[in-house]
Amino acid sequence: MSLDIDYVRAQFPALAGEWAFMDNAGGSQVPRRVAERVSDYLLTSNVQTGASYAPSRRSMERVSQTRDAFARFMNCDPGEIVEGPNTTILLRFLSEAMTGRLQPGDEIILTNVDHEANIGPWLKHAERGVIIKWWRCDPDTFELDLAALKGLIGERTRLVCVTHASNILGTINPIAEIADIVHAAGAELVVDAVAYAPHRAIDVKALKADYYVFSVYKVFGPHHAVMYGRRDRLEALDNIYHYFFDKSRVPHKLEPGNINYECAWGAIGAVDYVEEIGRMAGAADGRAAIEAGFDAIAEQERALTARLIDYLSSRNSVRVIGRTSTAIADRVSTVSFVVGAESSKRIVDAVDAAHIGIRNGDFYARRIVEEHGLMAQDGVVRVSMVHYNTLDEVDRLIAALEPTL
Repeated sequence: MSLDIDYVRAQFPALAGEWAFMDNAGGSQVPRRVAERVSDYLLTSNVQTGASYAPSRRSMERVSQTRDAFARFMNCDPGEIVEGPNTTILLRFLSEAMTGRLQPGDEIILTNVDHEANIGPWLKHAERGVIIKWWRCDPDTFELDLAALKGLIGERTRLVCVTHASNILGTINPIAEIADIVHAAGAELVVDAVAYAPHRAIDVKALKADYYVFSVYKVFGPHHAVMYGRRDRLEALDNIYHYFFDKSRVPHKLEPGNINYECAWGAIGAVDYVEEIGRMAGAADGRAAIEAGFDAIAEQERALTARLIDYLSSRNSVRVIGRTSTAIADRVSTVSFVVGAESSKRIVDAVDAAHIGIRNGDFYARRIVEEHGLMAQDGVVRVSMVHYNTLDEVDRLIAALEPTL
């Protein structure tokens, strides 16, 4: 399913400039419609929700539509959508709300490939006697072994936390299989999908995760985030809002201080954009259009990734960190590498001069970078592409990299 790349790029005003944006895992560009929705909310309906007067009712209706949009996006019920400013905050809220359910001697399993957002909040429970176990990747392949997970899970395991796609490796983890292992042990699964959500359609029912969270500003939207939580799981969580919020009052008991209304309204534009791509491919509205849109997105990104990895793999000095497969099922279009013992910063600085935005470092997935000895060379070089990037931009990047490799 081909993507009309000229149409796509015309939707993003920032792409009309001289820079090629290949740091999208840090935050994507936004279609014009997203910015227009944010502006429209602030200029026409910027009042507090919950009152009886008409502008307040209109504001509430608009904000509630965000849950409808992301319920379509994730294939769940609108009442299972929790909103917040970013994934880091939502996972901290979730961790706090689990305090009453995690007792001394209970176990949480974490990975060393995750962004710190899905590690730090859970480590705090160790202060209360909760046991932390580490599911570490293979030191050579960087893969997470499901057999190792089975060996870690016990009768006291309450939670397993894992990323759907690594923001450094680009590797797609088999969440449905992991969920089966976790649920067979009577535990729950928390999935950080920040690095996955811009690249593939999400179906939380098929994935079987109990909690699934990502930041909308990585998915062509404003600085906003959403978390799916299975309804019965959300109802069992502690209330972290005001004392007079009943425990059954979901999702609001998990949104202290209320959500950002203008960002919520603007975020709908990101869902609409993906649906429009799907309709252009011949799909009907709604969920079918979202899936078709991401089919087209995935194929475009596969071609971009193949062009870059083929080049990197041809250079003896380069080590790609993670899988070199470019199959749609195996990885997203985030590619990290190192060049011998060279400083990754030096390589990025050279590319900056060509007006191409990439980055080096640990990207807050510091544990995997530290444990594999990559901090000494200023971390890894990361190229994170999305569907609006082009093969010509990849060729520009290759030309800029060539003198440095």
